[in-house]
Amino acid sequence: MVQGHKDKNGKKRKNKGIGHGSVTKISAIIGVACSEVKYESEANKYWDTFYKIHKNKFFKDRNWLLREFPEILPVAQQTEEKTKELSWDHVKTDAANCFSRKHCPVPEERNCKESSTLSDGQSEAESDFSNLGPEAHRKGPLETESFPGSRATFRILEVGCGAGNSVFPILNTLQNAPESFLYCCDFASGAVELVKSHPSYRAAQCCAFVRDVCDDRVPYPFPDGALDVVLLLVFVLSSVHPDRMQGVVNQLSKLLKPGGMLLFRDYGRYDKTQLRFKKGHCLSENFYVRGDGTRAYFFTKGEVHNMFCKAGLDEKQNLVDRRLQVNRKKQVKMHRVWVQGKFQKPLHLTQKSSQLVFSHHSHS
Repeated sequence: MVQGHKDKNGKKRKNKGIGHGSVTKISAIIGVACSEVKYESEANKYWDTFYKIHKNKFFKDRNWLLREFPEILPVAQQTEEKTKELSWDHVKTDAANCFSRKHCPVPEERNCKESSTLSDGQSEAESDFSNLGPEAHRKGPLETESFPGSRATFRILEVGCGAGNSVFPILNTLQNAPESFLYCCDFASGAVELVKSHPSYRAAQCCAFVRDVCDDRVPYPFPDGALDVVLLLVFVLSSVHPDRMQGVVNQLSKLLKPGGMLLFRDYGRYDKTQLRFKKGHCLSENFYVRGDGTRAYFFTKGEVHNMFCKAGLDEKQNLVDRRLQVNRKKQVKMHRVWVQGKFQKPLHLTQKSSQLVFSHHSHS
């Protein structure tokens, strides 16, 4: 029997209680909250499963890295690569304008010199980073400590290395720079095993290890302030829960030497991937879960700026990269949106101020 209250006319009225619509909404909210906890606590399990299924076949090697991020090379090698690039551009241009070899002019000397100066497309980050001398990249106590790569003069860390699609293009470029060392980590142990078992993996110049960047209790295999470059690259931070992103960036900034660079590229707001998610896949605002349990967040330039600057880094580049991709086979157009940034750890002592300090002590 339904209990109720009498209205003014003495008639009984039923209690409305909670309607079906409200129950559905509450259940949905509880369901999403439970899902968030599940996907957060089992995140490494989902990525492990991903790499067991796809191994190293899913992503292509990122051979575009040097074009977008020349900072991952030691300064001397940046100049060398730029010279090669300019020389090849001249060869192609000259070949197109000449009818025969004897009519091809010799490239002007000034073109060779331009390789060591700033080009129109060079970012502010490149110029600042290139102006730092070797000593500005070193931290005194590190010279006496022993850890993997301790003898290197240029150290890079790639966070979220996956199956090595960035690692091996970088290692291939660094093979002529024995003073360089590459660290790479992923919290999917299966991914790290794929990297270590790759025929191009060289333990003398690379250290791959399992690491959850959200867990600040576990130390890295090198001390703070040891790195010249941190590659928080290729859609890594987007897989981290939004509430934990700032802590990750704060921790990674501590690993950089003064003058070191943190490089970033990830999904931008309203990328085709975001618009393609179906109902029920949104965990929180702009944070989604895929069918395989892996997650993705979609950034704005402002969010990226705030996050890295709060970590004490100086913004050198922060741009939205919009591109139209066409799948001719399926006749599908995809509007892609990515955010790319370069952020530098400030030099506590500039060359000028350090000279003043030295001068002051010498006069004392």
